Amino acid sequence: MRLLIIGPLEGYISAASKIALDRGAKVTHTESIENGLNMLRSGQSADLVMIDVKLNVADLVDSLKNERIFVPVIACGIGNDTPSAVKAIKSGAKEYLPLPPDAELIAAVLEAVSEESHAIVFNDPAMAECLRLGEQVAPSEASIMITGESGTGKELVARFIHRKSKRSDQKFVSVNCAAIPENLLESELFGHEKGAFTGAVARRVGKFEEANGGTLLLDEISEMDPRLQAKLLRVIQEREIDRVGGTQPVKVDIRLIATTNRDLEEEVQKGNFRDDLFFRLNVMTLSLPPLRERPKDIKVLVEHFIKKFSDANGVPERKVSDEALKVLLTHTWRGNVRELENTMHRAVLLSSGPEILPNAILLSGSGTVSQAYGTSETTQATPTSAATSGEETDKSTMVGKTVAAVERDLILNTLNHCLGNRTHAANILGISIRTLRNKLKLYSEGGVPVPVPGPPNNASI
Repeated sequence: MRLLIIGPLEGYISAASKIALDRGAKVTHTESIENGLNMLRSGQSADLVMIDVKLNVADLVDSLKNERIFVPVIACGIGNDTPSAVKAIKSGAKEYLPLPPDAELIAAVLEAVSEESHAIVFNDPAMAECLRLGEQVAPSEASIMITGESGTGKELVARFIHRKSKRSDQKFVSVNCAAIPENLLESELFGHEKGAFTGAVARRVGKFEEANGGTLLLDEISEMDPRLQAKLLRVIQEREIDRVGGTQPVKVDIRLIATTNRDLEEEVQKGNFRDDLFFRLNVMTLSLPPLRERPKDIKVLVEHFIKKFSDANGVPERKVSDEALKVLLTHTWRGNVRELENTMHRAVLLSSGPEILPNAILLSGSGTVSQAYGTSETTQATPTSAATSGEETDKSTMVGKTVAAVERDLILNTLNHCLGNRTHAANILGISIRTLRNKLKLYSEGGVPVPVPGPPNNASI
Protein backbone atom coordinates (compact mmCIF):
# COMPACT_ATOMS: atom_id res chain seq x y z
CA MET A 1 0.00 0.00 0.00
CA ARG A 2 1.19 3.54 -0.85
CA LEU A 3 0.52 6.20 1.79
CA LEU A 4 0.99 9.95 1.28
CA ILE A 5 1.09 12.07 4.46
CA ILE A 6 0.53 15.82 4.11
CA GLY A 7 1.35 18.25 6.93
CA PRO A 8 3.79 18.52 9.85
CA LEU A 9 1.48 16.86 12.40
CA GLU A 10 3.52 18.49 15.19
CA GLY A 11 6.22 15.85 15.51
CA TYR A 12 3.92 12.84 15.45
CA ILE A 13 4.60 12.32 11.77
CA SER A 14 7.59 10.06 12.45
CA ALA A 15 5.56 7.83 14.76
CA ALA A 16 2.65 7.55 12.29
CA SER A 17 5.06 6.85 9.43
CA LYS A 18 6.87 4.16 11.39
CA ILE A 19 3.62 2.38 12.25
CA ALA A 20 2.53 2.47 8.60
CA LEU A 21 5.95 1.23 7.45
CA ASP A 22 5.85 -1.59 9.98
CA ARG A 23 2.51 -2.61 8.50
CA GLY A 24 4.00 -2.85 5.03
CA ALA A 25 3.02 0.55 3.62
CA LYS A 26 5.26 2.67 1.40
CA VAL A 27 5.18 6.13 2.96
CA THR A 28 5.82 9.51 1.34
CA HIS A 29 5.63 12.80 3.25
CA THR A 30 5.23 16.44 2.27
CA GLU A 31 4.24 19.47 4.33
CA SER A 32 1.97 21.32 1.88
CA ILE A 33 -1.16 20.47 -0.09
CA GLU A 34 0.27 21.90 -3.31
CA ASN A 35 3.36 19.69 -3.07
CA GLY A 36 1.13 16.70 -2.37
CA LEU A 37 -1.01 17.45 -5.42
CA ASN A 38 2.08 17.87 -7.58
CA MET A 39 3.33 14.46 -6.44
CA LEU A 40 0.01 12.84 -7.39
CA ARG A 41 -0.07 14.67 -10.73
CA SER A 42 3.44 13.53 -11.57
CA GLY A 43 2.61 9.84 -11.26
CA GLN A 44 3.66 9.30 -7.63
CA SER A 45 0.25 7.81 -6.93
CA ALA A 46 -1.08 6.84 -3.52
CA ASP A 47 -3.72 4.46 -2.21
CA LEU A 48 -4.43 6.72 0.77
CA VAL A 49 -3.75 10.33 1.77
CA MET A 50 -3.46 11.38 5.43
CA ILE A 51 -3.66 15.14 6.05
CA ASP A 52 -3.27 17.33 9.12
CA VAL A 53 -6.64 18.91 10.02
CA LYS A 54 -4.87 22.25 10.47
CA LEU A 55 -4.49 22.37 6.68
CA ASN A 56 -7.38 23.08 4.32
CA VAL A 57 -8.91 19.61 3.97
CA ALA A 58 -11.74 20.91 1.78
CA ASP A 59 -9.25 22.46 -0.64
CA LEU A 60 -7.42 19.14 -1.01
CA VAL A 61 -10.63 17.12 -1.49
CA ASP A 62 -12.02 19.59 -4.03
CA SER A 63 -8.75 19.66 -5.99
CA LEU A 64 -8.61 15.87 -6.11
CA LYS A 65 -12.23 15.76 -7.31
CA ASN A 66 -11.78 18.46 -9.96
CA GLU A 67 -8.65 16.80 -11.34
CA ARG A 68 -10.19 13.31 -11.21
CA ILE A 69 -7.53 11.93 -8.85
CA PHE A 70 -9.39 9.17 -7.04
CA VAL A 71 -7.78 8.56 -3.66
CA PRO A 72 -9.42 8.46 -0.20
CA VAL A 73 -8.44 11.14 2.31
CA ILE A 74 -8.04 10.59 6.06
CA ALA A 75 -7.73 13.59 8.39
CA CYS A 76 -5.42 13.51 11.44
CA GLY A 77 -5.14 15.78 14.45
CA ILE A 78 -3.82 16.03 17.97
CA GLY A 79 -6.20 14.37 20.42
CA ASN A 80 -9.96 14.23 20.09
CA ASP A 81 -10.49 17.65 18.53
CA THR A 82 -14.21 17.19 17.84
CA PRO A 83 -14.89 20.48 15.96
CA SER A 84 -11.91 19.91 13.65
CA ALA A 85 -12.87 16.27 13.12
CA VAL A 86 -16.45 17.19 12.20
CA LYS A 87 -15.26 19.92 9.85
CA ALA A 88 -12.84 17.52 8.13
CA ILE A 89 -15.53 14.87 7.62
CA LYS A 90 -17.94 17.47 6.22
CA SER A 91 -15.14 18.59 3.87
CA GLY A 92 -14.96 15.10 2.38
CA ALA A 93 -12.45 13.21 4.53
CA LYS A 94 -13.37 9.54 4.94
CA GLU A 95 -12.20 9.27 8.55
CA TYR A 96 -10.53 11.15 11.40
CA LEU A 97 -7.54 9.70 13.28
CA PRO A 98 -6.51 11.18 16.64
CA LEU A 99 -2.82 11.57 17.42
CA PRO A 100 -0.56 10.40 19.09
CA PRO A 101 -1.11 7.45 16.75
CA ASP A 102 -2.51 4.16 17.97
CA ALA A 103 -0.87 1.27 16.11
CA GLU A 104 -3.96 -0.93 15.90
CA LEU A 105 -6.21 1.95 14.86
CA ILE A 106 -3.88 2.99 12.04
CA ALA A 107 -3.52 -0.63 10.96
CA ALA A 108 -7.32 -1.05 10.87
CA VAL A 109 -7.78 2.10 8.79
CA LEU A 110 -5.05 1.10 6.35
CA GLU A 111 -6.61 -2.32 5.91
CA ALA A 112 -10.16 -1.00 5.59
CA VAL A 113 -9.27 1.65 3.03
CA SER A 114 -6.77 -0.24 0.91
CA GLU A 115 -8.22 -3.77 1.12
CA GLU A 116 -5.00 -5.04 -0.38
CA SER A 117 -5.50 -8.72 0.34
CA HIS A 118 -6.88 -9.34 -3.17
CA ALA A 119 -7.09 -12.99 -2.21
CA ILE A 120 -8.68 -15.25 -4.79
CA VAL A 121 -11.06 -17.53 -2.90
CA PHE A 122 -12.00 -20.60 -4.93
CA ASN A 123 -12.57 -24.33 -4.76
CA ASP A 124 -13.87 -25.19 -8.22
CA PRO A 125 -11.65 -26.96 -10.81
CA ALA A 126 -12.81 -24.53 -13.51
CA MET A 127 -11.34 -21.58 -11.58
CA ALA A 128 -8.23 -23.56 -10.68
CA GLU A 129 -7.55 -24.17 -14.37
CA CYS A 130 -7.87 -20.44 -15.19
CA LEU A 131 -5.37 -19.54 -12.48
CA ARG A 132 -3.01 -22.29 -13.63
CA LEU A 133 -2.97 -20.80 -17.13
CA GLY A 134 -2.57 -17.31 -15.71
CA GLU A 135 0.43 -18.33 -13.62
CA GLN A 136 1.97 -20.08 -16.64
CA VAL A 137 1.87 -16.99 -18.88
CA ALA A 138 2.53 -14.41 -16.13
CA PRO A 139 6.36 -14.38 -16.45
CA SER A 140 6.12 -13.44 -20.15
CA GLU A 141 5.77 -9.90 -21.50
CA ALA A 142 2.79 -10.84 -23.68
CA SER A 143 -0.41 -8.82 -23.57
CA ILE A 144 -3.25 -10.74 -21.94
CA MET A 145 -6.97 -10.47 -22.52
CA ILE A 146 -9.24 -11.56 -19.66
CA THR A 147 -12.86 -12.16 -20.63
CA GLY A 148 -15.87 -12.95 -18.51
CA GLU A 149 -19.19 -11.63 -17.33
CA SER A 150 -19.30 -8.62 -15.04
CA GLY A 151 -18.55 -9.60 -11.45
CA THR A 152 -16.52 -12.75 -12.18
CA GLY A 153 -13.29 -11.28 -10.78
CA LYS A 154 -11.36 -10.20 -13.88
CA GLU A 155 -9.40 -7.47 -12.08
CA LEU A 156 -8.40 -9.84 -9.27
CA VAL A 157 -7.03 -12.30 -11.83
CA ALA A 158 -5.14 -9.43 -13.48
CA ARG A 159 -3.56 -8.59 -10.12
CA PHE A 160 -2.74 -12.28 -9.64
CA ILE A 161 -0.91 -12.30 -12.99
CA HIS A 162 0.99 -9.14 -12.00
CA ARG A 163 2.08 -10.71 -8.69
CA LYS A 164 3.39 -13.75 -10.57
CA SER A 165 5.18 -11.69 -13.23
CA LYS A 166 8.71 -10.32 -13.47
CA ARG A 167 7.26 -6.87 -12.79
CA SER A 168 5.75 -7.82 -9.42
CA ASP A 169 7.93 -5.31 -7.56
CA GLN A 170 6.67 -2.48 -9.78
CA LYS A 171 3.31 -0.69 -9.92
CA PHE A 172 -0.01 -2.22 -10.88
CA VAL A 173 -2.26 0.54 -12.27
CA SER A 174 -5.89 0.04 -13.24
CA VAL A 175 -8.22 2.27 -15.25
CA ASN A 176 -11.90 1.51 -15.87
CA CYS A 177 -12.61 2.52 -19.47
CA ALA A 178 -16.37 2.25 -18.90
CA ALA A 179 -16.48 4.48 -15.84
CA ILE A 180 -14.75 7.54 -17.34
CA PRO A 181 -16.55 9.75 -19.88
CA GLU A 182 -15.13 9.54 -23.39
CA ASN A 183 -13.97 13.15 -23.46
CA LEU A 184 -11.87 12.59 -20.31
CA LEU A 185 -10.50 9.09 -20.92
CA GLU A 186 -7.75 10.26 -23.29
CA SER A 187 -6.34 12.59 -20.64
CA GLU A 188 -6.71 9.86 -17.98
CA LEU A 189 -4.68 7.40 -20.08
CA PHE A 190 -2.06 9.64 -21.66
CA GLY A 191 -1.94 12.66 -19.36
CA HIS A 192 -2.09 16.32 -20.31
CA GLU A 193 -0.11 19.53 -20.19
CA LYS A 194 -1.20 22.60 -18.27
CA GLY A 195 -3.78 24.56 -20.22
CA ALA A 196 -4.42 21.77 -22.73
CA PHE A 197 -8.16 22.15 -22.12
CA THR A 198 -10.53 23.88 -19.73
CA GLY A 199 -9.82 22.59 -16.24
CA ALA A 200 -6.25 21.49 -16.95
CA VAL A 201 -4.78 23.57 -14.12
CA ALA A 202 -1.45 21.73 -14.09
CA ARG A 203 0.46 19.06 -15.95
CA ARG A 204 -0.96 15.61 -15.17
CA VAL A 205 0.79 12.31 -15.77
CA GLY A 206 -1.52 9.69 -17.29
CA LYS A 207 -1.96 6.05 -16.36
CA PHE A 208 0.56 4.84 -18.95
CA GLU A 209 3.34 6.94 -17.45
CA GLU A 210 2.21 6.11 -13.92
CA ALA A 211 2.49 2.39 -14.69
CA ASN A 212 5.89 2.73 -16.37
CA GLY A 213 7.96 -0.35 -15.54
CA GLY A 214 4.93 -2.19 -14.20
CA THR A 215 1.53 -3.44 -15.34
CA LEU A 216 -1.39 -1.44 -16.73
CA LEU A 217 -4.90 -2.89 -16.64
CA LEU A 218 -7.43 -1.49 -19.11
CA ASP A 219 -10.70 -2.64 -17.55
CA GLU A 220 -13.71 -3.06 -19.88
CA ILE A 221 -11.70 -2.02 -22.94
CA SER A 222 -14.64 -2.83 -25.22
CA GLU A 223 -16.26 0.44 -24.08
CA MET A 224 -13.39 2.55 -25.46
CA ASP A 225 -14.21 5.01 -28.23
CA PRO A 226 -12.85 3.93 -31.68
CA ARG A 227 -10.79 7.12 -31.94
CA LEU A 228 -8.98 6.27 -28.74
CA GLN A 229 -8.58 2.68 -29.92
CA ALA A 230 -6.46 3.97 -32.81
CA LYS A 231 -4.26 5.98 -30.45
CA LEU A 232 -3.93 2.99 -28.11
CA LEU A 233 -2.81 0.80 -31.02
CA ARG A 234 -0.02 3.26 -31.81
CA VAL A 235 1.08 3.29 -28.16
CA ILE A 236 1.31 -0.51 -28.12
CA GLN A 237 3.28 -0.54 -31.36
CA GLU A 238 5.64 2.38 -30.67
CA ARG A 239 5.86 2.08 -26.86
CA GLU A 240 5.45 5.84 -26.51
CA ILE A 241 2.58 8.16 -25.66
CA ASP A 242 1.66 11.77 -26.45
CA ARG A 243 0.20 13.83 -23.63
CA VAL A 244 -2.86 15.90 -24.52
CA GLY A 245 -1.45 19.30 -25.49
CA GLY A 246 2.11 17.95 -25.48
CA THR A 247 4.74 18.37 -28.18
CA GLN A 248 7.18 15.57 -27.35
CA PRO A 249 6.44 11.83 -27.21
CA VAL A 250 7.17 10.04 -23.94
CA LYS A 251 8.62 6.51 -23.90
CA VAL A 252 6.81 3.96 -21.73
CA ASP A 253 7.58 0.39 -20.72
CA ILE A 254 4.46 -1.43 -19.51
CA ARG A 255 2.91 -4.89 -19.51
CA LEU A 256 -0.66 -4.54 -20.76
CA ILE A 257 -3.65 -6.53 -19.52
CA ALA A 258 -7.16 -5.83 -20.82
CA THR A 259 -10.55 -7.09 -19.65
CA THR A 260 -13.96 -7.19 -21.29
CA ASN A 261 -17.39 -8.58 -20.52
CA ARG A 262 -18.27 -8.67 -24.22
CA ASP A 263 -17.40 -10.95 -27.13
CA LEU A 264 -14.70 -8.84 -28.80
CA GLU A 265 -14.71 -10.86 -32.01
CA GLU A 266 -18.41 -10.09 -32.32
CA GLU A 267 -17.71 -6.41 -31.56
CA VAL A 268 -15.07 -6.42 -34.33
CA GLN A 269 -17.61 -7.82 -36.79
CA LYS A 270 -20.09 -5.11 -35.77
CA GLY A 271 -17.44 -2.43 -36.34
CA ASN A 272 -17.35 -1.37 -32.70
CA PHE A 273 -13.79 -2.56 -32.05
CA ARG A 274 -10.73 -2.36 -34.29
CA ASP A 275 -9.57 -5.73 -35.56
CA ASP A 276 -5.88 -4.70 -35.57
CA LEU A 277 -6.12 -3.68 -31.90
CA PHE A 278 -7.94 -6.91 -31.09
CA PHE A 279 -5.11 -9.01 -32.52
CA ARG A 280 -2.49 -6.88 -30.72
CA LEU A 281 -4.18 -7.45 -27.38
CA ASN A 282 -5.28 -11.03 -27.91
CA VAL A 283 -1.89 -12.74 -27.57
CA MET A 284 -3.27 -14.85 -24.73
CA THR A 285 -6.90 -15.04 -23.57
CA LEU A 286 -8.15 -16.18 -20.19
CA SER A 287 -11.89 -16.81 -20.06
CA LEU A 288 -13.33 -16.70 -16.54
CA PRO A 289 -16.40 -18.92 -16.09
CA PRO A 290 -19.51 -17.35 -14.53
CA LEU A 291 -20.33 -18.32 -10.96
CA ARG A 292 -23.20 -20.58 -12.07
CA GLU A 293 -20.61 -22.74 -13.89
CA ARG A 294 -18.34 -23.08 -10.84
CA PRO A 295 -20.76 -24.24 -8.12
CA LYS A 296 -18.02 -25.51 -5.81
CA ASP A 297 -16.90 -21.91 -5.32
CA ILE A 298 -20.23 -20.76 -3.87
CA LYS A 299 -19.91 -22.30 -0.40
CA VAL A 300 -16.32 -21.11 0.21
CA LEU A 301 -17.23 -17.63 -1.04
CA VAL A 302 -20.29 -17.53 1.21
CA GLU A 303 -18.13 -18.40 4.24
CA HIS A 304 -15.51 -15.85 3.17
CA PHE A 305 -18.05 -13.02 2.85
CA ILE A 306 -19.79 -13.91 6.12
CA LYS A 307 -16.48 -13.53 7.96
CA LYS A 308 -15.58 -10.35 6.07
CA PHE A 309 -18.86 -8.53 6.75
CA SER A 310 -19.29 -9.84 10.29
CA ASP A 311 -15.88 -8.37 11.17
CA ALA A 312 -16.60 -5.14 9.28
CA ASN A 313 -19.94 -4.57 11.02
CA GLY A 314 -18.97 -5.81 14.48
CA VAL A 315 -21.59 -8.56 14.59
CA PRO A 316 -21.24 -12.24 15.57
CA GLU A 317 -20.02 -14.55 12.83
CA ARG A 318 -22.93 -16.91 12.08
CA LYS A 319 -22.89 -20.09 10.04
CA VAL A 320 -25.14 -20.35 7.02
CA SER A 321 -27.94 -22.89 7.49
CA ASP A 322 -28.33 -25.85 5.13
CA GLU A 323 -31.63 -24.41 3.87
CA ALA A 324 -30.12 -21.02 3.14
CA LEU A 325 -27.12 -22.61 1.44
CA LYS A 326 -29.49 -24.63 -0.77
CA VAL A 327 -31.15 -21.38 -1.88
CA LEU A 328 -27.74 -19.86 -2.66
CA LEU A 329 -26.58 -22.92 -4.60
CA THR A 330 -29.66 -22.95 -6.85
CA HIS A 331 -29.66 -19.22 -7.69
CA THR A 332 -28.46 -18.24 -11.20
CA TRP A 333 -26.20 -15.34 -10.03
CA ARG A 334 -26.48 -13.05 -13.04
CA GLY A 335 -24.23 -10.60 -11.22
CA ASN A 336 -21.77 -13.38 -10.33
CA VAL A 337 -19.43 -12.95 -7.34
CA ARG A 338 -20.30 -9.28 -6.93
CA GLU A 339 -23.98 -10.17 -6.57
CA LEU A 340 -23.15 -12.95 -4.11
CA GLU A 341 -21.04 -10.54 -2.07
CA ASN A 342 -23.86 -8.01 -1.83
CA THR A 343 -26.34 -10.77 -0.96
CA MET A 344 -24.17 -12.02 1.91
CA HIS A 345 -23.57 -8.49 3.18
CA ARG A 346 -27.34 -8.04 3.47
CA ALA A 347 -27.71 -11.49 5.04
CA VAL A 348 -25.15 -10.69 7.74
CA LEU A 349 -26.97 -7.47 8.60
CA LEU A 350 -30.44 -9.06 8.59
CA SER A 351 -29.63 -12.17 10.64
CA SER A 352 -30.20 -12.26 14.39
CA GLY A 353 -30.22 -15.91 15.46
CA PRO A 354 -27.40 -18.48 15.67
CA GLU A 355 -27.58 -19.16 11.92
CA ILE A 356 -28.19 -17.30 8.67
CA LEU A 357 -31.61 -18.55 7.55
CA PRO A 358 -33.37 -18.35 4.16
CA ASN A 359 -35.45 -15.36 5.27
CA ALA A 360 -32.22 -13.32 5.44
CA ILE A 361 -31.27 -14.15 1.85
CA LEU A 362 -32.51 -11.30 -0.33
CA LEU A 363 -31.99 -12.27 -3.97
CA SER A 364 -32.23 -10.32 -7.24
CA GLY A 365 -35.58 -8.89 -8.17
CA SER A 366 -37.02 -8.99 -4.62
CA GLY A 367 -37.98 -5.76 -2.91
CA THR A 368 -37.95 -7.20 0.60
CA VAL A 369 -37.10 -10.45 2.34
CA SER A 370 -40.77 -11.30 2.78
CA GLN A 371 -41.41 -10.68 -0.92
CA ALA A 372 -38.48 -12.85 -1.88
CA TYR A 373 -39.75 -15.86 0.08
CA GLY A 374 -43.41 -15.11 0.69
CA THR A 375 -42.83 -15.12 4.46
CA SER A 376 -45.04 -13.74 7.20
CA GLU A 377 -45.11 -14.21 10.94
CA THR A 378 -46.75 -17.65 10.61
CA THR A 379 -46.11 -18.93 7.08
CA GLN A 380 -43.22 -19.30 4.67
CA ALA A 381 -43.68 -20.16 1.01
CA THR A 382 -41.09 -21.81 -1.18
CA PRO A 383 -38.82 -19.64 -3.34
CA THR A 384 -40.55 -21.03 -6.45
CA SER A 385 -44.02 -19.98 -5.36
CA ALA A 386 -42.73 -16.57 -4.32
CA ALA A 387 -41.10 -16.06 -7.71
CA THR A 388 -44.39 -16.92 -9.44
CA SER A 389 -46.26 -14.47 -7.22
CA GLY A 390 -43.65 -11.79 -7.96
CA GLU A 391 -44.04 -12.35 -11.71
CA GLU A 392 -47.82 -11.91 -11.46
CA THR A 393 -47.34 -8.71 -9.44
CA ASP A 394 -44.86 -7.36 -11.99
CA LYS A 395 -47.30 -8.04 -14.85
CA SER A 396 -50.14 -6.25 -13.09
CA THR A 397 -48.03 -3.18 -12.39
CA MET A 398 -47.04 -2.91 -16.07
CA VAL A 399 -50.62 -2.74 -17.37
CA GLY A 400 -51.57 0.79 -18.38
CA LYS A 401 -47.98 2.02 -18.61
CA THR A 402 -46.16 3.12 -21.76
CA VAL A 403 -43.26 1.07 -23.04
CA ALA A 404 -40.93 3.97 -22.18
CA ALA A 405 -42.16 4.05 -18.58
CA VAL A 406 -41.71 0.29 -18.17
CA GLU A 407 -38.21 0.56 -19.63
CA ARG A 408 -37.38 3.44 -17.29
CA ASP A 409 -38.56 1.50 -14.23
CA LEU A 410 -36.60 -1.58 -15.30
CA ILE A 411 -33.41 0.40 -15.79
CA LEU A 412 -33.68 2.33 -12.52
CA ASN A 413 -34.64 -0.75 -10.49
CA THR A 414 -31.70 -2.67 -11.95
CA LEU A 415 -29.38 0.23 -11.19
CA ASN A 416 -30.67 0.32 -7.61
CA HIS A 417 -30.01 -3.40 -7.29
CA CYS A 418 -26.45 -2.85 -8.53
CA LEU A 419 -25.91 -0.08 -5.94
CA GLY A 420 -25.48 2.45 -8.75
CA ASN A 421 -22.79 0.46 -10.60
CA ARG A 422 -23.34 1.43 -14.27
CA THR A 423 -21.19 -1.33 -15.77
CA HIS A 424 -22.88 -4.07 -13.75
CA ALA A 425 -26.36 -2.74 -14.55
CA ALA A 426 -25.63 -2.46 -18.27
CA ASN A 427 -24.40 -6.05 -18.31
CA ILE A 428 -27.57 -7.33 -16.59
CA LEU A 429 -29.79 -5.26 -18.91
CA GLY A 430 -27.91 -6.43 -22.00
CA ILE A 431 -27.17 -2.90 -23.26
CA SER A 432 -23.96 -0.95 -23.72
CA ILE A 433 -22.67 1.41 -21.06
CA ARG A 434 -23.08 4.28 -23.54
CA THR A 435 -26.78 3.48 -24.04
CA LEU A 436 -27.27 3.28 -20.27
CA ARG A 437 -25.56 6.65 -19.72
CA ASN A 438 -27.73 8.28 -22.40
CA LYS A 439 -30.90 6.89 -20.82
CA LEU A 440 -29.88 8.06 -17.33
CA LYS A 441 -29.03 11.52 -18.64
CA LEU A 442 -32.48 11.72 -20.21
CA TYR A 443 -34.17 10.66 -16.96
CA SER A 444 -32.11 13.09 -14.89
CA GLU A 445 -32.92 15.99 -17.20
CA GLY A 446 -36.59 15.06 -16.84
CA GLY A 447 -36.39 15.39 -13.06
CA VAL A 448 -36.29 11.66 -12.28
CA PRO A 449 -33.86 10.78 -9.43
CA VAL A 450 -31.04 8.56 -10.69
CA PRO A 451 -29.07 6.32 -8.26
CA VAL A 452 -25.46 7.43 -7.82
CA PRO A 453 -22.61 4.89 -7.75
CA GLY A 454 -21.69 3.56 -4.33
CA PRO A 455 -18.10 3.13 -3.05
CA PRO A 456 -15.76 0.95 -5.18
CA ASN A 457 -16.54 -2.71 -4.74
CA ASN A 458 -13.40 -4.78 -4.34
CA ALA A 459 -14.95 -8.19 -4.26
CA SER A 460 -12.76 -11.18 -3.68
CA ILE A 461 -13.31 -14.37 -5.61
